[in-house]
Amino acid sequence: MLTSLLSISLGAILINNFIFSQFLGICPFLGCSNKMDTAAGMGLAVIFVMGLASALCWMINEWILMPLDLGFMQTVAYILVIASLVQFIEMFLKKSVPSLYSALGIYLPLITTNCAVLGVVLLNTQNNYNFIESVVYGITGGIGFLVAICLLASVREKIEFADYPKAFEGFAIALVTGGLLSLAFMGFSGMKIF
Repeated sequence: MLTSLLSISLGAILINNFIFSQFLGICPFLGCSNKMDTAAGMGLAVIFVMGLASALCWMINEWILMPLDLGFMQTVAYILVIASLVQFIEMFLKKSVPSLYSALGIYLPLITTNCAVLGVVLLNTQNNYNFIESVVYGITGGIGFLVAICLLASVREKIEFADYPKAFEGFAIALVTGGLLSLAFMGFSGMKIF
């Protein structure tokens, strides 16, 4: 069991990283990676949402949808759970950390439609993970997102002062940087953990 959880964890962070390997969650990845503070805040919010969404969606799927033969309603139910969690986070950040709330801006409600969050709960169902495996996959998938967005944010902060061709100014250099980071993470593909 422990080797299975370790395999799931390392796979979600490095080998099957949602950003660099599966290309899920690119919108907040590119939109919130201008500054390290914003990137870390978004990454922590995604970890929280992915972990809780994985737990709640597993329970809803196993205890409600499957016993009632409503498997076709999985996506709708999962989206409702994710939207509710994001609303909770938005209210919490607005009250307790208003500076992070304003820094995340429009990207915080976009976690609701972040395909990485929906992807993790759908992959939990597809891979037939049990409750513990689902939660571990959700949390470590969020950690992989945090690693990816913080890597890009740190590089983008340095690139801001770099000399590069005018054609790469703005968003283009972020796309090239993200592509190069994705190529670096491809080095983990095919890696056997256990």
